[in-house]
Amino acid sequence: MGDLRRFTWANAVTQLGTQVTVVALPLTAVLVLDAGAFELGVLSAVQTVAFLLVGLPAGVWVDRWRRRPVLVWSELVRGVALLTVPAAACLGALPLPHLYAVALVLGVGTVFFDVAQMSFLPAIVPKEQLERANGRLEATRQVSVLAGPGLGGWLVAALTAPFALLADAVAYLGSAALVSGVRAVEPSRDGGKGGLRAQVAEGMAFVLREPVLRRVAAGGALTRVALGVCAVGYLLYLVVELRVATAGYGLLLSAAAVGALAGAALASRVTWRHGVGPTLYGSALLTVVLHLPGAATGPGWRLLIFPVASALAGAAATVFNVAQLSYRQRITPERMLGRVHASMRFLMWGAMPLGGLAGGALGEWLGGQGVFAAGVALLGLSYLPIVTAPGIRRVAA
Repeated sequence: MGDLRRFTWANAVTQLGTQVTVVALPLTAVLVLDAGAFELGVLSAVQTVAFLLVGLPAGVWVDRWRRRPVLVWSELVRGVALLTVPAAACLGALPLPHLYAVALVLGVGTVFFDVAQMSFLPAIVPKEQLERANGRLEATRQVSVLAGPGLGGWLVAALTAPFALLADAVAYLGSAALVSGVRAVEPSRDGGKGGLRAQVAEGMAFVLREPVLRRVAAGGALTRVALGVCAVGYLLYLVVELRVATAGYGLLLSAAAVGALAGAALASRVTWRHGVGPTLYGSALLTVVLHLPGAATGPGWRLLIFPVASALAGAAATVFNVAQLSYRQRITPERMLGRVHASMRFLMWGAMPLGGLAGGALGEWLGGQGVFAAGVALLGLSYLPIVTAPGIRRVAA
C-alpha cells in the first residue's frame, strides 16, 4: 500500500469514528447521565475550547517534532481516552466530569492531529499533486459526514451509547497503525529560533503578511460565525416553523455534503485547467451566488430550494477549500507549516462561539425565518473577502 493511500485510509477511518462520537458522546450524557441543556452546552464547549487554549502552541510543537509520531500519538491518546467511557460504565462509575475530561482530551488530540496532518502531507506527495491529495482527503471526510451519524445512531441503539464509543476508539487505534506505516521521509528540524512566544508570532506574522492567506482567514472566520447562526436558524425555521420531520431534516442537511463530494472530485482538475488564482476567485464567487437563493426557502415547493442551493454551494466551497489549502501548503516554508496551519485555524475557528451567540440573539429578534435567512445570506457573503481581493485572479503557486 502506497503512502498516500495509507494516509487516506487512516483519514477515512478516523473521520468516520469521529462522526460516531459526535452522536454517541452527547447521547451518553443525556441517556446515561440525564444531562440537561446546560450540561450539553458545556460538553460541546469543552471539545472546541482546545482550539483557543492550545491551537497556537500546537503549531510550534508540530514544527519542532517529526509529524508522523505526532499523528500516531494523537490517535492513540484519543483512542485510549474513549476506551475509559465504556470501562467506567461497566463499573458503574461514569460521572459527568469524566465525560468533560474525555471531551477535552479529544479536543486537544484533534488540534494536534489536524495541524500535523496538514503539515505532513507535503512530505508524502510532490507539490504539484497537493490538490489531488487534498481532494481525496476531503472526499473521505464528506463520506464520513454522510455515513457516520447514521452509523452512530445504529450503534447506540444496538450497543447503548457508552459502548458505541468503542467504535471510535477502535477507529483511532486503527488509524494510528495505518499512519505508523507511512514511510515518507521528513526533513530534519533544528527546533526553530526563539522561544514559544516568538515562534507563535512568526507563524501569525506570516499569515497576516500574505494577502491571500489573510483574506482566507477573514472569510473563514465569517464562515464560522455564519455556521453558528445557521445552526440556530435551521432548527427554528425548518423543524419548528415549517414542521419538517427529523428524518427529512437530516436529509436536507446532508445535501451540502453530497455537493462537497462532487467538489472534492473536481478540485484538482479545475485548478490544473484554470490555475490557482482563477480557481480561488471563481469558486468563491460561485459560492456567494449559489448560497444566496437558499434564503428564499419556504413551505411547499420552495423547500427544495434549500438542498439544491446547499449542494451546489457545497461543491463550489469545497473546490475553494482544496485550492486554498494546497496553495497554503505550497507557499509556506516547510519549517513553518505547523505554525501557519495553526494560526489559520486559530483565526478562523476562534470565531465559532460568536456564531452561536449571534444566532440566539437574531432568533429572539427576527424569529425562525429571519435568523434562517440571515444565516444563509451570511454564509454566502463570508466569501466576499476573497472575491474582492485585489489581484486574486493573478495568484500563482
